[in-house]
Amino acid sequence: MTAQKHMALAALVQGTGAHPASWLQTDTQDDASTDIEHFRRLAQLAERGRFDIFFIADTPAARTENLHAWSRFPMFMNVLEPITLLAALAGATKHIGLGATASTSFFEPYNLARQFASLDHISHGRAAWNVVTSANDYAARNFGLDKLPPHDKRYDKAKEFVEVVEALWDSWEDDAFVNDREQGLAFLPEKQHPLDHDGVYFKLHGALNIARPPQGKPVIIQAGASETGKEFAARTAEVVFASDPTVEAGKRFYDDLKGRMAKYGRSPEEMKILTGLSVVIGATEAEAEDKYQTLQGMIHPDVGRMRLATDLETDLSDLPLDEPIPEHRIPQTSNHHRAYFDHIVRMIREEKLTLREMCMRYERGNVTFRGTPVQVADHMQAWLDAGAADGFMMIFHTMPGGMRDFIDQVVPILQQRGLMRTEYEGSTLRENLGLKRPENRYVAG
Repeated sequence: MTAQKHMALAALVQGTGAHPASWLQTDTQDDASTDIEHFRRLAQLAERGRFDIFFIADTPAARTENLHAWSRFPMFMNVLEPITLLAALAGATKHIGLGATASTSFFEPYNLARQFASLDHISHGRAAWNVVTSANDYAARNFGLDKLPPHDKRYDKAKEFVEVVEALWDSWEDDAFVNDREQGLAFLPEKQHPLDHDGVYFKLHGALNIARPPQGKPVIIQAGASETGKEFAARTAEVVFASDPTVEAGKRFYDDLKGRMAKYGRSPEEMKILTGLSVVIGATEAEAEDKYQTLQGMIHPDVGRMRLATDLETDLSDLPLDEPIPEHRIPQTSNHHRAYFDHIVRMIREEKLTLREMCMRYERGNVTFRGTPVQVADHMQAWLDAGAADGFMMIFHTMPGGMRDFIDQVVPILQQRGLMRTEYEGSTLRENLGLKRPENRYVAG
């Protein structure tokens, strides 16, 4: 079976897991978020499960407000810088892709191009960059701003940023560095192509001081769900993380996004759409439900309210927990995570839940599937059969337990059905995803 036919899998990796109460579980490691040996074990576990991408999300900021609530849910408060982390994991793995978030709002194109080119060389062609514009004002304040620029302006900047980075990755042809000792020639000067860019947001002249990446360019990931984000993804992304809660919604997003690619001269096969999937696995459906509800019951009300307020982009601290959120408290629009904002608004308007119920139900765009290993495999196959996804971004509530349960119990079923690889097909992330290696623009031209 070829890489194009089986599902692609990414693992969203956080120290103790993605659930707000994961760090309270006694079977998780209390210092996991900064322990490189812990991450090495996780990466090797994911590679044993034949995952495509080991993925680290990030934001360049600690929270500095409402610390009482954040102290009960320390997301991004004590984490390793992701590109540094993945470089350390490259030597502990051989096949799995290494993906990291880096913001176009707060990096400079040259530095980021150099870092990801270096990661691609260090890993022998397994790097992936998740292009984000950032979605919190804590980060903005670390870089001289009071708040993030408007949503569409951030995407305008991101578009130019990616264009510059991709041009820098092409600033040397593949065979430029010959290291010819007889001729005393390290590289062929005619195969350097300096970038001369004077744009709206960036101005630079120069070439990278590292050879072209082994993959031609690292795999580009994107996750925007707004109209602007979808256009950006259709133009640029090779892997897209989606967050639709139902097969029907996923199919609409899948067809919509891939249908936009032709106007940018791209075919649908040049993009893999991975829908977010949280799973809790039990020997029976009742056992899985019990495990899930136990975790949910550990979410402190302050944390639940704060998570909702963050993504709704408004203060909810004065509202009673056992009454619905009033309609007039819904902001007119979002400037951060549009998909999460829209999901909360739908919950308020359509489900009529109390604030307390919403705190227990809200999962940032995903719905946790609870069931037996066969039920989980059936659920995943249904998405593939419906043409609603090319694979999944797996979100495990606890680490390493949740990932291990999936790999030991669900992956063998998917392999038996021919939906997952049993061995890696290639040596680079592109080869394993079935994505072509881009030709250097100067050679192609």
